[in-house]
Amino acid sequence: MIKSEVPVQTRYAETDQMGVIHHSQYLIWCEIGRTDLIEKFGFSYAQMEAEGLLSPVTEVNLSYKKAIRYPAVATVATWLESYTGIRATYGYEIKDESGDICVDGTTTHVVVRKEDFRPVSIKKAAPDWHAVYKEQSRT
Repeated sequence: MIKSEVPVQTRYAETDQMGVIHHSQYLIWCEIGRTDLIEKFGFSYAQMEAEGLLSPVTEVNLSYKKAIRYPAVATVATWLESYTGIRATYGYEIKDESGDICVDGTTTHVVVRKEDFRPVSIKKAAPDWHAVYKEQSRT
């Protein structure tokens, strides 16, 4: 199974009044990890969009366990948790510099046609992606 691990330098602008990274930033960090994972699979969002497809988020589940503070460097680990041929669920662990898991969770995505946002079968619309996702999925 291919896994992505991306370091993320925290920025002061990402902090809240308490000096910790604001919870909304972790979704952006998940996107950084997911984009890197997709590139490790040999694909890109730009390629998908050029083919008239989009991959919107349909569900987000994040669990906040420990605060990360500026100016720490966090690590975002990302993998393909599950894949049904219609939906892809990515798993995430965001760790601090000590290696402690501070946030974990998943995002679930579908593929839709850019022109009308109608869902499509990944197997039919993107057979290359389907083959890799089927191979890389934990389930």
